[in-house]
Amino acid sequence: MPKKMVTILGALTVLWILFAASQAFKLDISPQDKTIAHIGDYLSLTCNTTGCESPSFSWRTQIDSPLHGKPRTEGSKSVLIMDAVSFDNEHSYLCTATCGSEKRERGIQVDVYSFPKDPEVQLSGHLEVGKPVMVKCLVPDVYPSDRLEVELFKGDHLLTTQMFLEAMEKKSLVTKSLEVTFTPSTEDIGKDLVCRARLYTDSETKERETVKKLQVYTSPRNTVISVYPSRRLQEGDTVRMTCSSEGLPAPEIFWSKKLDNGNQQPLSGNATLTLVAMRMEDSGIYVCEGVNLIGREKAEAELIVQEKPFTVDISPGPWVSAKIGDLVILKCVVDGCDSPTFSWRTQTDSSPNGEVRSEGAQSVLIIQYASFEDEHTYLVAVTCAGRKLEKRIHVEVYSFPKDPEIEMSGPLVHGRPVTVNCTVPDVYPFNHLEIELLKGETTLMNKRFGEEMSMKSLETKSLETTFIPTTEDTGKDLVCWAKLHSGELESEPKQRQSTQTLYVNAAPREITISVSPSPVVEEGSPVNLTCSSDGFPAPKILWSRQLNNGEMQPLSEDTVLTLMSAKMEDSGIYVCEGMSQLGTSKKSVELTIQVSPKDIQLTAFPSESVKEGDTVIISCTCGNVPETWIILKKKAKTGDMVLKSIDGAYTILKAQLQDAGVYECESKTEVGSQLRSLTLDVKGRENNKDYFSPELLALYCASSLIIPAIGMIIYFARKANMKGSYSLVEAQKSKV
Repeated sequence: MPKKMVTILGALTVLWILFAASQAFKLDISPQDKTIAHIGDYLSLTCNTTGCESPSFSWRTQIDSPLHGKPRTEGSKSVLIMDAVSFDNEHSYLCTATCGSEKRERGIQVDVYSFPKDPEVQLSGHLEVGKPVMVKCLVPDVYPSDRLEVELFKGDHLLTTQMFLEAMEKKSLVTKSLEVTFTPSTEDIGKDLVCRARLYTDSETKERETVKKLQVYTSPRNTVISVYPSRRLQEGDTVRMTCSSEGLPAPEIFWSKKLDNGNQQPLSGNATLTLVAMRMEDSGIYVCEGVNLIGREKAEAELIVQEKPFTVDISPGPWVSAKIGDLVILKCVVDGCDSPTFSWRTQTDSSPNGEVRSEGAQSVLIIQYASFEDEHTYLVAVTCAGRKLEKRIHVEVYSFPKDPEIEMSGPLVHGRPVTVNCTVPDVYPFNHLEIELLKGETTLMNKRFGEEMSMKSLETKSLETTFIPTTEDTGKDLVCWAKLHSGELESEPKQRQSTQTLYVNAAPREITISVSPSPVVEEGSPVNLTCSSDGFPAPKILWSRQLNNGEMQPLSEDTVLTLMSAKMEDSGIYVCEGMSQLGTSKKSVELTIQVSPKDIQLTAFPSESVKEGDTVIISCTCGNVPETWIILKKKAKTGDMVLKSIDGAYTILKAQLQDAGVYECESKTEVGSQLRSLTLDVKGRENNKDYFSPELLALYCASSLIIPAIGMIIYFARKANMKGSYSLVEAQKSKV
C-alpha cells in the first residue's frame, strides 16, 4: 500500500511541474518590433502578459528621454497612448513587466513621417504656343525629405525627375519642389501635366500625384474683314461687315471707327457689323480687333459713301407690243429725287395722243384705245435740281384676233390628191406673219409674208398646199400654225393654231379569211369561217357560196360564218366580199368535208392458198369517195416491208415459199385510217421435173389472158367509184 501511494504522488508531482511550466510568465508587445506613424495621427503601443495575475509595468525610451505619451495599465495589459504623433515620438520604446521576482522586457521602434498633401503644380504664366514656360511641382510639409522622389510628366513624356537625397540637419517639415521649362505647341492641347511624388519608408512606399490639363493659348492672328456688297456705297445703301480672327481661346471681336481726332468710337462686340441707310458722313475707316487672354490683333476696312444719283425707270420696258383697241399705260418712275418734273413727246416731236398724269416721283401716259396712230417711239424727259435725264419707249400695235381657219377641197380618200387652205384673218402687221402647215410632225408648207405694206391696214393672209392622203394619215393632226413676230426685242412671237384630225376614206382591201379548225374537216364537225377587211369607213361583209353552175349563193352578212355540223355536201368554194361606197374586194376559200375510211377489202386472187410458182394478185379496195391513201405491207419479224402496189394491187409472179405470210392493207385519209390483213399460204410442188400436163399448159395460157383482163376490170371499176392518190411521204404507197 505505501508503495502504491508513492507512485501516485510521484505522478502528481510530474503533472504539477508540467502545468507550472505551461503557465510560465511571458510578455508580448504590439505592433511587433517596428511601426510607422504619420505626424499628427493617433498611435497606441500595447504590452500583454501571461502567467502572472498582477504584473507591474513600466515604459521608457531606449535613451531614457520623455515618453511623450500616456501609459494606461489594466490587469495584465498596459497601453502607451500617443494622441498626436510628433518628432518626439520617434524612438525605440521599451516595455518592462515585473511579476514577483521575475522581470520581462520588450522593445518596439516607432518611426514617424509626414506626407499630408498632393503635390501642387504651378505655371509661370499662360501657356502660349512657341513661348517657353516654367512648371514647378511643390510637395509641402514632407518628412523625411531625404527619402522623397518627384517626377514631372507631360502626357506620357517624362520631363524631369529628382531624388532628394541631401541629409537633414534637423527633424522638420520641409517643402520640396521640382522645376522644368518647356515650350508649348498646339500638339500639347488637351494633354495632362502630371506631378507624381513618392516617399520611401522602411515598411512601404507612399505615393501622391496631381494632374493638370494643359490649356495652350495662341494670340489672335489672321484677323480678316469681309464687306458685302462693296466698300464703295451710295447714300441709303446697307452694308454688312464680318470680322473673323483665329486664336486660343477664340478671340472676342470688337468694332470701332476711327475719328478725325485720332480716337476710336466703339461700335459693336459682335462678329458682324451691319450699317443701314448709309450717309456720306458714314465714310471712314472701320477697325475690327480680335482680343483674347494672350493678345490682340487689328484689321481695318475703309468705306466710301457717295452721293446717290437719281435714276429714271420706264415701264413696261423699252419696247411695248399693244393689241389694237387695248388700253396702254406707260409709267415713268424717278428714284433719288423728291420733286422731279416730267415732259412727254414722240420721237417726231409731236404731242402724244394719250393723257399724261404726273404725281410726286412718277408720271403716267394713258392711251385708252391703241390704234395705228399710236405706233411711235415715246420720250420722257426728267429734270431734278438742274440735272436732266431722258428715257425712251417704243410702242408697236398689232392685230391677231382669231385662230387660223382650215378648209379642204373635198373628202379625204386614200390615194386621191386634196388641197388644204389655211387662212389667218384681220392681221397686222402682216409682213411679220409666218404660217406653217403640218401633218402630224411633218411640215407640208411654211411661208413668211415679208412683203412691204403700202399702208397700215388689217389684212387676211392664207397658205395653200396639195397632198395625197393615205390610210396611214388617219388619226394624225393637220395643224395650221400662225406666228406673228412683233419686233426685234421680243423673245417669243405671238402664236395661234388650229387643229383638224384626219380621217382618210379607203376602199375595202386586204381581206383575210381564217378557217377554224381547218379547211379540211371530218364530217359532223363544227366549222367557223371568219372574214376581215381593211377600209374606211369599215366595209360591210357578205359571205356567199359558189354553186356548180358558177352562180353565187348569199349566205350571211356576219363576219363569222358557222357550220354547226358539216356535211359532205357542204364541201365547196366560199367567197367573202368586203363592200363600201368606195369599192368592193373579194377572197375565197375551199372547204373540204371528209369521212373516215370504211368498207375496206383485202383479197388474194386466185386464192389465199397457192402453189409454188403460181401468180398471185393481192388487191386492196376502199369504197369511200374522198381521196384515200392505200399502203400494202408484208409483216415480218425484222420489220414490215412496204410493197410497191399499183392502184392498190400487188402482183407476185411465180410465188415462192418465202412469199407466204401475213399481208396488211392500211387505208388513210386526213381524218382517219382503217386496217385489213390476210395470210397467204404458198405450198411446194412435187419434185418431178419431167412431168408436163397439156391441161396445165392450157390453164396457163388461159390465165395469162384472164388475169390482165380481170385487173383491167378492177381498175376501171375503181375509177368509176372513187378517186385515189399515191404518196411517198413515208414509203411507196398506192393511190386508188
